[in-house]
Amino acid sequence: MKRAIFLFVGATVVLGFCAAAASAQTLKAVKDRGSLLCGVSQGLPGFSNPDDKGNWTGFDVDFCRAVAAAIFDDPKKAKFVPLDANERFKELQSRKVDILSRNSTWSMSRETSYDLYFPAVAYYDGEGFMLPGSRKIDSALDLNGSKICVQDATTTKLNLADYFKANNMKYEEMKFARLEEVVKAYNEGKCDTFTADISQLYALRLNLAKPGDHVILPDVISKEPLAPVVRQRDDDWMMIVKWTLYAMINAEELGITSKNIDEALKSKKPDVMRLVGTEGAYGEELGLPKDWAARIIRHVGNYGEMYDRNVGAGSKLQIPRGLNQLWSAGGIQYAPPIR
Repeated sequence: MKRAIFLFVGATVVLGFCAAAASAQTLKAVKDRGSLLCGVSQGLPGFSNPDDKGNWTGFDVDFCRAVAAAIFDDPKKAKFVPLDANERFKELQSRKVDILSRNSTWSMSRETSYDLYFPAVAYYDGEGFMLPGSRKIDSALDLNGSKICVQDATTTKLNLADYFKANNMKYEEMKFARLEEVVKAYNEGKCDTFTADISQLYALRLNLAKPGDHVILPDVISKEPLAPVVRQRDDDWMMIVKWTLYAMINAEELGITSKNIDEALKSKKPDVMRLVGTEGAYGEELGLPKDWAARIIRHVGNYGEMYDRNVGAGSKLQIPRGLNQLWSAGGIQYAPPIR
């Protein structure tokens, strides 16, 4: 019996070690391949959207390019793999992609059930409602009896049920497997209300036949912390992804942009020197060069630059910064210091 127990424990330890070792090869695999494979949405303006030539743009796309810039000093080394909501986590698990940067909500069950990590929140969002302005509704509490289009197998569907139950209201659910099917049904008038993350609603409204005829209610019915996703048991890779975002947020706090990065490299301010790599060995501790953060800022910009050009004031979406403003400017975007 003791021998059997010993063999079982030994085998378990060996298998666990092998699994950890296999998972910890992501950075090496990326370097050996010469490119970073990013799982993105199948087309969401402002976040990840290809043009007719296959060129991708968006907030989530730029974040992937920032990771590629940190590793290769070349944002073009990021390659994009469009994934459906239903398949995204399984495709990450099966190593079809190295990272998900795909408007995915961080939740407990997704970490525990799929064996994944959500390193840090890139975009604070929340679920909302869009409907024709002709309905003359200005509060979600007036949606009782509505026919609502929603994407299946998402936290959106669960939040919708919770909200209506909590407020003792009824609704008719029109669920569809794919986002494009939800948009099509709403555009064709098969439902009178569309629910999704507010950022998605702003983006999808641009593609409707008459965008100006539709309003997005001010109500936010859930917390939707959108984050990049990586596999568990690969802490080195998780650290690179997490600190790529934190470097961009810290850069905005310090006023370092893609336009003044060369001047920042000459700075004698300790916090700036640590960020750009002229002091300390923070890059090496991540398995990257000293100038890893400077590469990110030079090629992609700081967090504010990434936000503004894709979804904010410099974009068609014009989504207010809101919670995504820096903590020092009234929002909750906050990065631990590099020191």
